[in-house]
Formats: sequence, C-alpha cells, structure tokens
Amino acid sequence: MLEKIPHAIGEALSGLKAGVEKTAFHAEFDTVPAGLSVTSTAFADGAPLPARFTQDGARLSPPLAWSGVPAGTAALVLLVEDADSPTPKPFVHAIAWDLPADGPGLAEGALAGPGSDGDGYDLGRNTFLKAGYLPPDPPTGHGPHRYLFQLYALNRHLGLDGAPGRGALLAAMHGHVLAKGLLTGTYERP
Repeated sequence: MLEKIPHAIGEALSGLKAGVEKTAFHAEFDTVPAGLSVTSTAFADGAPLPARFTQDGARLSPPLAWSGVPAGTAALVLLVEDADSPTPKPFVHAIAWDLPADGPGLAEGALAGPGSDGDGYDLGRNTFLKAGYLPPDPPTGHGPHRYLFQLYALNRHLGLDGAPGRGALLAAMHGHVLAKGLLTGTYERP
C-alpha cells in the first residue's frame, strides 16, 4: 500500500519519523532488564531485512530464535514496530502473545499474514487493524526504516480476548514483564 506513495512525497516526509524512543521497548518498558537474546537466521541485528519478509517479496514473517528466558516465565510476547514510520506513534507490524516460554523461537512464516496462514499463534491487531503480520512497506524516498522485533518474558499468560491492539496489549503486560530482548532489522525502498 505505501509503495504507491510517490517518491517525492516520501522524500518530503523523510524528516517525519515516530522515533525509536516511542517504541514499547524504550517508552513503556525502559526499566525492564534486557536479558533476552533475539536472533534470526535471515538477518543480523541492525542489518537489512531480506525483501522476502517485506511487501516487496513473499510477505512472510522472518524466522526468529531466542534464548535467556528467565526462570518463572509463563509466556512470551512479540511486538514488531516500525520506529521510522511517518506517524506520531510507531507503526505496529505484529503482535503475538502467550507464545510458549519453552519454545526456541518462530519458524519462517509462523505468523499469519499475507504470505502465510501461520502456525496458529494468538495475534493482535497491527496498525491496519488486522490480526496478523503486516510486512514492512515503507514509502519510497522516505529513507531506511528500523523494524524492532521486541520480545518480552511475562510471569503470567495474558489470556486476552479477540485481537487486541497495542494499547490493550501494553496495559495487560504492565507489572508482569520479567525481561526483554530486541532484534532490529532495516528496510528501505529506493
């Protein structure tokens, strides 16, 4: 959808970015220890996301692995936000909650979205108000965007109803986050 924004408009908006400081990792849970390690076989931290995982490719969620889950963790939450979207708040690309605490990660395409039916995980609403993975789709000419794959270890299951959005998810998480981890991938359209 955003690939259809003319390059000149993307360039004009290049100074407008939500900001990494507004992502949940920094704004909501800044005092939580960063004890989780989040990695991917598809990209390194701070490196470009392969087009396969974007709107320009197969539109699959990337494979993710994690370690360092602390004792007492009942469930994990994954929140994917675009820190550089030309919006007042970070753009939400995925919400997955009550992920198994003893699982090693997520396979490629594990989150339901336009490129995959997914593996049946509980998903919340992305910024387009759909439950599922929303592939990165930055406007042309806007510059590189940072996609923050944030993982949170919780001391309880959230057991949320329906497909909550970012606000409902964060409210349910407060007071229950034991540790957090972060993997950042970038993507830019020419």
